[in-house]
Amino acid sequence: MSISKFAVAGATGRLGRHVVDVLAERGHQVVPMSRATGVDIITREGLAEALAGVDVIIDAASWHGSDQEAATEFFRTATRNLHEFGEKAGVGRIVAVSIIGADKATAGFIASQQVHEEANLSGPLPARILRAAQFHEFVGQLLDWQQGDVAYIPAVPTQLVACRTVAEELADLATAADAPDAPDRPAPGTPIPEIAGPRKETMVEAARLLGARRGVKVVGIDNPDIPDAEIAADGAFLPGPHAKLAGPTFQEWLETQP
Repeated sequence: MSISKFAVAGATGRLGRHVVDVLAERGHQVVPMSRATGVDIITREGLAEALAGVDVIIDAASWHGSDQEAATEFFRTATRNLHEFGEKAGVGRIVAVSIIGADKATAGFIASQQVHEEANLSGPLPARILRAAQFHEFVGQLLDWQQGDVAYIPAVPTQLVACRTVAEELADLATAADAPDAPDRPAPGTPIPEIAGPRKETMVEAARLLGARRGVKVVGIDNPDIPDAEIAADGAFLPGPHAKLAGPTFQEWLETQP
């Protein structure tokens, strides 16, 4: 399939803006889709016009909250709309980002990704999924939520990855020719591609590096009151043996941030 024109859902978001940049740098034509550009993937406003002549949709849109029910409804509706309007427009493929460990999660936002993945893989458009580790940028979000001089952060293992790194892998997956490691309709049991950072650490270790810059004391919580805390502590959300690992590390990334 010859690919030249991409539509990026969630184009102004934390990940989507990097996807737009990567595709543009590689010489592709990009249609940014977000409410800021007049395209709403939930209400469908502007969607038909945005997808005209598009070869591939990259879905980097996300729900900004941790409630499982609300997130699930967002992903179900958005995915259905992208497939429906994409099929009408003659789009050849959709590529969506998910989260490593989505298949193991039982509650919370990560569990909503199960519906996101299933809706994509069962939809009318050929679909590819990329599971990513938590983003470097997520650490700052954890500190922001607490809004104080002391932050209590779960001491769970993670393998944080930069949004830019995920965007590059999404672009690679979107443009890869049909191949066993990037099938449009993977056979049952075929591992879903994963992307994670280069080193294992704990969320509290990363938060302390950022907290030191912000003047925030970070305290680790060994038994956090978060969804799936027990399986998270056992490494359920760490990359599998088939994952691609790519830098920068959190500390390297942090040193480049203003």
